[in-house]
Amino acid sequence: MFYDLHIHSALSPCGDNDMTPNNIVNMALLKGLDVIALTDHNSSKNCPAFAEVARAAGLTALCGMEINTCEEIHAVCLFPALDAAMEFDRYVYDRLPDVENNPAIFGEQRILGADDELLGYEPKLLINACEISAMELSGLMRRFGGLCFPAHIDKSAYSITASLGLIPPECGFGAFEVKDPAQTQRLLPLLPDPEALILHNSDAHYLWDIAEPRHTLPEGDPWAVLAARAFA
Repeated sequence: MFYDLHIHSALSPCGDNDMTPNNIVNMALLKGLDVIALTDHNSSKNCPAFAEVARAAGLTALCGMEINTCEEIHAVCLFPALDAAMEFDRYVYDRLPDVENNPAIFGEQRILGADDELLGYEPKLLINACEISAMELSGLMRRFGGLCFPAHIDKSAYSITASLGLIPPECGFGAFEVKDPAQTQRLLPLLPDPEALILHNSDAHYLWDIAEPRHTLPEGDPWAVLAARAFA
């Protein structure tokens, strides 16, 4: 199953306004992907429309977010059902700083419907660090029925390796995202388990950045495949 499990919509302030539910789903279909996930910064508010559009198109879709922890570590959180994603959305929202977004500086944060219609704007700036530690994430995922993995650990900013210089085994991560596959071998010594699941996602903020059909998950229920490897 070809996948891309890290895609932003126009809700993310750095996401292009063309990143609407229908555009994302149709681009994924054009590219031949089987499984995709919507993971906006610290929010799942575009997941209801995304899930509806993907279901109508026959595309397997997971709902979640890219959380920014208090250590400025980005991690992808995914859920098997929309209700769980929205429950976690409310939990994270209450732990975001009460800082208003400035669209002229950061970009709009568009909340969209299933016809890509504009429902409103998220007023709170979503890219700030929330009051949740990376050490809490595995426990929170078990509580909310989700899974998570540190995002783009090959990047020099907003990654667990950049922020901490290592990946503490105590975090309990069993899967990791490496954006550039060429960096995988370099990063293996940093992993608590060299047999951990490595995912290669696009972190797309523009339609053309959505992944090509190169990286695969084993056939079957994608959630079961991921959940079996998500925790150390």
